[in-house]
Amino acid sequence: MQFSFFRAHGAVRTLLLAAVSAVAGFGLGWGLSAGPLALCRAEDLTAAPDTRFLEAVAAQQDTNVSGEDTAARRVCLTFDDGPSKTTPAVLQALAAENVSATFFVVANESNEKHLPLIQQAQQAGHEIALHSASHKYSDIYRSTDAFWNDIDLLRERLAPYADASAIRCLRFPGGSTNTVSRKYGGSGIMAELKTQAEQRGWRWVDWNVCAEDAAGEKLSASEVYYNVTHGSEGLDRCIVLMHDSATTGTTAEALPDIIRWYKDNGYTFCTISQLYDELA
Repeated sequence: MQFSFFRAHGAVRTLLLAAVSAVAGFGLGWGLSAGPLALCRAEDLTAAPDTRFLEAVAAQQDTNVSGEDTAARRVCLTFDDGPSKTTPAVLQALAAENVSATFFVVANESNEKHLPLIQQAQQAGHEIALHSASHKYSDIYRSTDAFWNDIDLLRERLAPYADASAIRCLRFPGGSTNTVSRKYGGSGIMAELKTQAEQRGWRWVDWNVCAEDAAGEKLSASEVYYNVTHGSEGLDRCIVLMHDSATTGTTAEALPDIIRWYKDNGYTFCTISQLYDELA
């Protein structure tokens, strides 16, 4: 069964040092950051994620006559905007429950020192997927060429830590139906990018459950837990959007309870590619 839907962030001395670092970082695309950058922002996330992929999985499972349990519940835990100082706690929680997840990673000046965690995550059996090199909406969405240049740069930066050529999945910053991109690339840029992604063989995916932990008002662990579990009620197939950025430590705190909730409610954990493979 073939699909074309989804194929496819002294005072004088200090000022001088800061200026030199800023210039160097601009020229190289890297540099040092005084603090964590706001990558995904709640107000920029798509209000209506594209769920056709999950609908396709459901249709395939419902017509499966191989004897496999077609009613089995599936959940993909996904984390955007890492790796960061939060990622080790996320990996520890996943390892404790023997659960695999998918990490949609970035590689910019805010997380350069954390990039080796990508290799650790992959070695632990997690899927590495693409999000953005810069995650700067005004840059990546000014044109389709700018977006793909950003993806190429991200793959280049990931090369020391993962086999970038083997990565098949991506998530558009803000989601595939975001509106923030219209300010920079026009109203049709996301439709163009989705078509191009399919033509280039990329698997792209949104979500249907959101932790609402994107940078903004800091949520408690109990609030993150509530958002995920309440959003999953009544769903047989969940793709859960969470973040492992430097500002979302409470998501890592909530993760053990979130995993237990899914286990208690009969869900099987899988990566995005494993879910895609059910369409083959």
